[in-house]
Amino acid sequence: MKSPRRGMCAAVLSLEAITVALATPVMIVVSEVSREGALGLGLGLAVTCLVVAGLLRAEWAYAAGWAVQVAALGLGFVVPMMFLLGAVFAALWATAYFLGLRIERERAAYAEQAQPR
Repeated sequence: MKSPRRGMCAAVLSLEAITVALATPVMIVVSEVSREGALGLGLGLAVTCLVVAGLLRAEWAYAAGWAVQVAALGLGFVVPMMFLLGAVFAALWATAYFLGLRIERERAAYAEQAQPR
């Protein structure tokens, strides 16, 4: 059975990767960050989002997902709008994580009750 938590969290990280990647040109043009720094920071975080999304089969990868949320919020020190977007994605991540856990627990409880004795 597929994990709803993994699917929802991977979706959040995938959308977050797009958002962070699109923040890269903003860093260069608006925030006047060097091209190399912006590419390293923005695209590096975007690739990290995608890698962590792929690793969510392992339980430790969820801790890495929380770290990605902190990094996205920290990007707000370079691009102030990322404080807002980082907070939105952190809220989406938390919702996906905790709702997914709840669904997994309820499925396990239902499967336990449904087994013949």
